[in-house]
Amino acid sequence: MNGIYSIFPEFEAFQRKNLERHVVSLHKRILNQLQLTAPERYDLFLKQYPDIEQYTPNYHIASYLGITQQSLSRIRVKNAKK
Repeated sequence: MNGIYSIFPEFEAFQRKNLERHVVSLHKRILNQLQLTAPERYDLFLKQYPDIEQYTPNYHIASYLGITQQSLSRIRVKNAKK
């Protein structure tokens, strides 16, 4: 990478910004896992990624939210009744 940075110095700044955004995103996700309830995390997930449920298996969504597939199913049933 150092060779690329010496040839294209603007690439280093781009990569640093990209890494900073990624770290902030991970930090927010960790805080959400610790502070929010499972239904709140699910609602936030739907706001952030509105159409992803159509293309993503339930076990991936449940894993991302830190819950079981059964809990995800119960949360969806409760949200459908609202």
